[in-house]
Order: sequence, then C-alpha cells, then structure tokens
Amino acid sequence: MRHTSEQYDAVLKTCRDLYEKKMIDYGSAWRILRLPSLTDQIFIKAQRIRSLQENDVRKVDEGERSEFIGIINYSIMALIQLDKGVVEQPDLSVKEALVLFDTHSATTKALMENKNHDYGEAWRDMRVSSLTDLILQKLLRVKQIEDNKGKTLVSEGIDANYQDMVNYAVFALIHIEECASE
Repeated sequence: MRHTSEQYDAVLKTCRDLYEKKMIDYGSAWRILRLPSLTDQIFIKAQRIRSLQENDVRKVDEGERSEFIGIINYSIMALIQLDKGVVEQPDLSVKEALVLFDTHSATTKALMENKNHDYGEAWRDMRVSSLTDLILQKLLRVKQIEDNKGKTLVSEGIDANYQDMVNYAVFALIHIEECASE
C-alpha cells in the first residue's frame, strides 16, 4: 500500500501543478459554475475517454491521460463548490484555491486508503476501461441526485461520488503510467 500512496501523491502533484497554472492564467472563474455544470464537464471528459478506448481513429491529438487529469481537477472543484457554494464573481486567490485543493485531495486520499485497505487493492487487477465505466456510472448517479434536488433515500451523497471519481481517475493514471514504463 505504501507504493500506492506514493503513486497517488505523484498523480495528485501533476494535477495540482496544472490546477495552479490554470488558476494563475484564469483565476477562479470556475467558482461561478453550478454543480450540474461541473458534472457535465466531467461527463464530457469521461465520454471522450470511453470514445478513445473504443475507437481506432483519433482526430484530436490528446490522449486519455489529460482527460483523467481533467476529471480529477473538475471533481475537486466540485467538492470545493459543495463546501463553499457557488458565487457570482471569482473570489479565490491562487493561494486560497490551492489550500482548498489540498484539503479536498487529502480527504479524498484518506478515503482511498481506507477503501484500499478493505478491498485489498482490487483496483490493481482492473482495466482502465473498467475504471472509465465506473466513473461514468458515478456521473449518472450524480446527475440523478442533482435531478432529485440532492435528496437520496439510502445512497451516499454527491460528495462521495466525486471523491470516488477522483480515486478511480488516479487509479487509471497509475495504470497508464505503469504501462508506459514497462
């Protein structure tokens, strides 16, 4: 599990570095996005990954890796929105945004470590395509919860689904990195 923790941290560092650069370029303009808009952004990325996995021809020269990074960053943005609420104008400095990123990614990593302990790192035997499908399933669940105005009868909330999407995307990136280095 120690190796997983180090790999997880390396993936999150890549995601955080991109998040920071985009915060410098664009500020926190994303803070105006409502949760369904963020969910739809993640959905577009997951659908593109699935399309890349199923189709032989690519017309845009970007692979799965950048899309999984996008899923992680948009999911963390969604967790921040759940925590802070939507605003009318960008309101976060780069420093504040990074603190929030770190807080939510640490909570999400702790969830991964707990589940990884209980499941015995079962994700290591999964295919990247299966992780993609699980992300899409989580997205459909989130959309349904959003359509239900956030109400659930017996299911975990939206935040747990976003956290699971982060973790599945991290696992996919670890798999992709391991395949590239073989």
